[in-house]
Amino acid sequence: MLRLNLAREAEWLDLALGVRVKVEPLTTAIMVAARTDPAVRAIALGTPDDSIAVIFAKAIAARAIVDWEGVGDEDGAPIPVSPEAIDALLDLWPIFEKFQTAYVAKGLELEAEKNVSPPSPTGSSVGATDTAKPVKGAARTAHKS
Repeated sequence: MLRLNLAREAEWLDLALGVRVKVEPLTTAIMVAARTDPAVRAIALGTPDDSIAVIFAKAIAARAIVDWEGVGDEDGAPIPVSPEAIDALLDLWPIFEKFQTAYVAKGLELEAEKNVSPPSPTGSSVGATDTAKPVKGAARTAHKS
């Protein structure tokens, strides 16, 4: 059963290394905005999947992360959320991996659930296309011995 979050409130997500991020729910609006991000649109054909995953995760995070705790500058002073700081945060492997599994993957699981084959139509096959060429003439039968 699909459980909807009707409240649509941001929630805290514990990542790694003492970092927590407050994220908006992973909605269609965030996914569509991430897909149209200039960095995502600039991905060249042949770009390795792992590089694409990083670019896409950063595009999602830039739209989803609204606050955080445990993120500071070189001197340990807290820094505000910004696109540049989000990119730097996700360049840290443990942070990226946890963000991918705890936030992005959940949204993609829902995407995979809805991408199953649609139910077959009932009744006639109106609108269906033929997959084989029509037969020319009657089929021959095997010789009897």
